[in-house]
Amino acid sequence: MPTSAKADALLALSRLEVQLTALRLKVMAAAEDAAVDAGARDVAAWLAHESREVPTACRAELHLAVALDARWTRLGTAVADGVVNLAQARVIARALDELPGDLDPALLVQAEKYLVEAAKEYRPDQLRVLGRRILDVIAPEIGEAEEAKQLAREEERAWETASFTLTRRGDGTTRLSGLLPDAAATRLATYLDAFTSPRQQAAPTPQHRARGHAFIALLEHLDPAKLPAHGGDATTVMVTINHDALTRDLAAAGLVGTDDKITAAQARRLACTAQIIPVVLGGKSEILDLGRTRRHFSPAQRKALRLRDQNCRGENCTIRAQWCEAHHWQPWSKSGNTNLADGILLCSHHHHRAHDTRYSTERMPNGDIRFHRRT
Repeated sequence: MPTSAKADALLALSRLEVQLTALRLKVMAAAEDAAVDAGARDVAAWLAHESREVPTACRAELHLAVALDARWTRLGTAVADGVVNLAQARVIARALDELPGDLDPALLVQAEKYLVEAAKEYRPDQLRVLGRRILDVIAPEIGEAEEAKQLAREEERAWETASFTLTRRGDGTTRLSGLLPDAAATRLATYLDAFTSPRQQAAPTPQHRARGHAFIALLEHLDPAKLPAHGGDATTVMVTINHDALTRDLAAAGLVGTDDKITAAQARRLACTAQIIPVVLGGKSEILDLGRTRRHFSPAQRKALRLRDQNCRGENCTIRAQWCEAHHWQPWSKSGNTNLADGILLCSHHHHRAHDTRYSTERMPNGDIRFHRRT
C-alpha cells in the first residue's frame, strides 16, 4: 500500500470502529430484556459473563449507552456517524451530566451542540477543560456562580474518596496507591520537587524515579516532634541493632514494632539525617546505648555546613547544599563527633554510597569524597 492509502485506511478504520461500537451501545441500551431472561442484574453483568469481558468496562459502556440513547441524543448521533470518538463522547456526556439540574433546557441543548461541534477540533483532555467551563461560553452571567458550586462539589467528593494504601510486595518494596484531592497532590509534588534538581543532576533521571527518591528523603527529613502525639509521645521510629553488627557491617537492624529488617549501613545512614533513635544492644540484648538527637547536626551546624560546602562534597557533584544531607565523616558508631570538622554535606545519592559497603571512600585534598567500587 502506498503511504497515502495507509493513512486513508487508518482513518477510515478508526471511524468504522467508532461506528461499530456506537451500534453496539445502541443495542445495549435497548437490551435489558436479555438480562431479564437470563436473570442477570442488568445487561452489563450479562454481557460481561457471556463475553468474558471486564465487568467494570461493560458497566461503563452501559452507562454511556443509556446517556447517548436517552439524554444526549445529538451526541449519540455524532458517535453513530463516526465524527465523535468514544473517549470524546465519555468526556462530553460527563460534562453535560454535571450541569445543574435546574438549568434552562434550552441551555442544555446549546451546551450539547457546542461540545459536539468542538469535538471536531479538540482532544478528550481539551474537551474536559472546555466542558468544565461550558457555562462561561454559553451563559457567562451564571457561569461563575455555577463553577464555584461545581468546585465545591468536587472538593467534597475528593475529600470523601481520598484513600492511601500500602501493599507489601515481599521483595523489600511496598507499593503505594491511592487518591488525593488535586490541591493536596499539588502540594506533595511541590514538596518532592524541592528535593530534586534536574538541572544539577550529573545523569538524567526519570521523573517518577526522582520523585520516588524524593519521597524517601521527605520522610527522612520530617521532624517527629511536630507530628501528632502517638502513644503518649511524638511519633518516633526506633531501630534495634547489635553493637558488633553496627560497627562491623554485620547482620541486620530491626525496626521496632514491625518485622522489617534493614542493613547496618542503612541504620547508620538514617542515624545521620533522620530523627531515628538507634537502640544499640549488647550480647544478651541489653541496651548499651539509646541514641539521642544530639547525635544529629543542629540547625545552626547545618547552616554552617551549607555556607562552607556550598554543594555536595561527592567528587564532581554539583547538587546544591540545600538539597544535601549532613554526614558524619567518622561514623558515630565508631566514636565520631557531631561537629563541623567531622561533618560533610552529601546529596542523597552520595550519602547512600557513603554507607554502601560495596564502595570505599577517599578524602581528597580539597575535602571532596571520591568513591571506589570494591572489587
